[in-house]
Amino acid sequence: AAAEFTVTNSRVAIGDVPVVAIQSGTNGGNTDVYVSTVAAGSFKIKVANNNAAGGTAETGAILINFAIIKAVSA
Repeated sequence: AAAEFTVTNSRVAIGDVPVVAIQSGTNGGNTDVYVSTVAAGSFKIKVANNNAAGGTAETGAILINFAIIKAVSA
């Protein structure tokens, strides 16, 4: 199972590279976060619960950190 949401940030340009990481969660399950789309002024983060059937699924809130690597035009 996966969920996707949009982060709106006027400082993000289409060539930038958002980097995301899980700061904390409810267990050590196999949850992934990654950037699925970058646009001018926003980017989308997808959270995938990769072990729902295995009994170690995230069951509560997770905190996600992000940083933006700015692109340079040559």
